[in-house]
Amino acid sequence: MTPLFRSLLRFRTPDGGPHVNAAPHVAPEAPGRMPLMGHAVPLVKDRLAFLQALRAHGPIVRIAVGPKAVTVINSPDLLQEMLTTKSKHFSKGLLFEKLKLFGEDALPVAEGDRHLARRRLMQPAFHHQQIDQYIRTMHTTVDPMIAAWQDMEPLDLKNEMQLMTQNVVMAALFSTTPDRDTGQAILKSVDTLFAAALRRALLPLPLLERLPTPGNRRADRASRVMRTAVGAVIADHRANPNAYDDIVSLLLRTRQQDGAPLADEDILSEVTGLLAAGSETTAVTLAWLFHELGRNPNLEEQLHHEVDTALTDAPLTMKSLTRLTFTRRLVNESLRLYSPAWLVTRRTTAPVRLGDMDLPAGQDIVWSPYTLHRDPALYPDPLQFDPDRWLPQRPQPPRGAFIPFGTGKRQCMGNEFALTEASLIAALVASRWRLRPVPGPPVRPVGAITLHPSELRMTAEPRTPARRHRRTA
Repeated sequence: MTPLFRSLLRFRTPDGGPHVNAAPHVAPEAPGRMPLMGHAVPLVKDRLAFLQALRAHGPIVRIAVGPKAVTVINSPDLLQEMLTTKSKHFSKGLLFEKLKLFGEDALPVAEGDRHLARRRLMQPAFHHQQIDQYIRTMHTTVDPMIAAWQDMEPLDLKNEMQLMTQNVVMAALFSTTPDRDTGQAILKSVDTLFAAALRRALLPLPLLERLPTPGNRRADRASRVMRTAVGAVIADHRANPNAYDDIVSLLLRTRQQDGAPLADEDILSEVTGLLAAGSETTAVTLAWLFHELGRNPNLEEQLHHEVDTALTDAPLTMKSLTRLTFTRRLVNESLRLYSPAWLVTRRTTAPVRLGDMDLPAGQDIVWSPYTLHRDPALYPDPLQFDPDRWLPQRPQPPRGAFIPFGTGKRQCMGNEFALTEASLIAALVASRWRLRPVPGPPVRPVGAITLHPSELRMTAEPRTPARRHRRTA
């Protein structure tokens, strides 16, 4: 082969790396594709099982959802490459586009320079030192809610945890705590919008999104409820500018490069997006944690022993929460086995090579932390709920194999807030109650916008001896 002919064959990848094979390397297609429907039937019928089965087809595999081609990434190495070194070639993708139901350009769904600017604006609110300040608010918010379980039987535990974590977000970040009926209405609207977003992402038919279907009308009503509730919070902050020092007041004080304040719609979108994103993940993690404790009394006893010995009557602080090492392992294992963000999307913005596969611009990408965290090649006995797998002396999963909050520049900036909140709520519940499962159908995971229990009803039995209320700072 002449030097000229070799030079004609050579080209450079989007990252600048030369290679001589001009033929694109395309990921293999998963078997079972049906005409017109593609793989939509198994994806809709049992999406969790379908995605789990795709891991047998290699580190990267193609599926079809109707006419749309989708690339599924199974390898932690490829995920790490996509989310870090080559992240500039990817946008957030289809699911996050549909989540704009909560706010067109809110931080969780924003892209590019807007995302970077908003992240820098809000990052101080989630700094380690600021989290320590939130602990008192977390405690005073959830303690009366936990105490109220005495008059509630049985508990819909998922709903209780959702209300609790929603109130924590609103109290810590927005300086307001709704009453139970208002909180329930907000929660219902959040669930409705999440369901609409997932439905539109799994079956992306833009025409149907504009028709007055029952689902679209429910989403419109839910959006109005959310906007009304959040709008009232913003109006109160605007009317009392010196009364608050939180994220809402920060957004109201912010000035753009031209000196103009943020538009009302921008502030509404940011507050709505934070409210939706900040509560659901922690709530379902805690629901699964107590489900597993209800099935494993020995683990429950270990938690009770740690809470009774590690926490004193002194005010709760970040330092005192660090003594809850077994509690944190319970939280981590719940995040692993029941990864709340079970489905994540991206889309290529330019042609890019990932591993040894070439992806064209506009390619939809999905991956599942749920299936990643249950891979037996990465986790011994992966279906066993084993908090001790997180002991420092035990072998830890390889880099990129445990990503409940993502990784890279789009990693959830509220991860420390969520972990602190989950540990605190788990400890406060355990200090007062034993939660016992109510007989009924087996609890199964449901892949909605988060991975939640199908139905989780439990009774709260007072501990003997019951612990006293712990003082707050």
